[in-house]
Amino acid sequence: MLGLEKKDFRLLMIVVVLTMLAPFILNPFPAESALGETFNAGYPDLMQRFVIFGIFAIGFNILFGLTGYLSFGHAAFLGVGSYAAIWMMKLVTLNVIPAIIMGVIFAGIFALAVGYISLRRSGIYFSILTLAFAQMSYALAYSVLTPITGGETGLQIKSTDRPMLSNLEPGEIGRANLFGMDMRTSFELGVGDWLFTFNSGYYIAAFFMLISFYLAIRIFRSPFGTMLRAVKSNQTRMYYTGLNARPYTLAAFVISGMYAGLAGGLLVAMDTQAGPERMFWTASGEVVLMTILGGVGTLIGPVLGAGAIKYMENILSKINKDILHEWFAILPDGIEDFLVTIIYPFVGKGWHLTLGLIFMAVVIFLPGGLVEGGQRIARLFGRKKAKGDGEEATQSTPAE
Repeated sequence: MLGLEKKDFRLLMIVVVLTMLAPFILNPFPAESALGETFNAGYPDLMQRFVIFGIFAIGFNILFGLTGYLSFGHAAFLGVGSYAAIWMMKLVTLNVIPAIIMGVIFAGIFALAVGYISLRRSGIYFSILTLAFAQMSYALAYSVLTPITGGETGLQIKSTDRPMLSNLEPGEIGRANLFGMDMRTSFELGVGDWLFTFNSGYYIAAFFMLISFYLAIRIFRSPFGTMLRAVKSNQTRMYYTGLNARPYTLAAFVISGMYAGLAGGLLVAMDTQAGPERMFWTASGEVVLMTILGGVGTLIGPVLGAGAIKYMENILSKINKDILHEWFAILPDGIEDFLVTIIYPFVGKGWHLTLGLIFMAVVIFLPGGLVEGGQRIARLFGRKKAKGDGEEATQSTPAE
């Protein structure tokens, strides 16, 4: 169905269900409870980031997971997509669809230029070239191109902006919309002590994520995807057989860049602003972590990795000493203080330490990322039994 094999169609349906029910799944605790205020993640801003960075990671995985080319500069395409989208909204229309399309187009063109040069080298040289392009892009956006990018403060829609296809009143600040529907529109559903929020912006971003995921499956299962795997397996052998791998790797690079541009356009559609920080090298490193953490070369791994990192970034980082003391208040004072002292370095401002430890554990014990972890658990509970499966699960090879 939809051109997919049964296994892939079932995976797509699982992702659809999880995405649609996210407001319920991410709010497991009552809204007013201490656990709910800390661990509930079902609010619009965070849910939007889950799916948008999921798109970013899916696109990155098409390049890294299939060809093995590790780019350290994909944040440049995220930034270019954001700037293209915000200018479309400032000059032409506040409708998010044209803005997102422009983000994808400009990011694709920029990726074509960067890929054409960077793919003349492989390995670490390719990675350094992409990093150099990203940092040059950041520097240009931060200073030289200030009239276009807004410099350090970035760009946002102002009261003086008058898009051609809008009918704003004098002094009115335009808002991103989808054919008139405000992206911030939300519907709240209260069930007992639980409160669930259904946001239009989230479901629009989720729609694009599902489309992106479906296209990624088609790419993975296509002859084009097979050719990319051959590039990753042994590019030299391909050249010996008369096949030129560069057009395929360049196509993968451009597609990956367009995914990043889509994510950048959606970020603007959500908060109508763009800044140079989105092009900084740390943003490129983040998508690398997302992909490796979830599972390089797997279909759903990048989405899981993006969700895990964004969850820790937004949830663990807000746990402070007061919250820890509240959790352990029932214990004797000495034990309470001891536990708070031990745990506090791993939360709040120290959440990166937790992320680093998790990343190290995944790389050492789960080379296939969270996907391999799920596969091992499934085998452990004997869903597919076979002694051979258990033995295979102990091998330190990627899930791909």
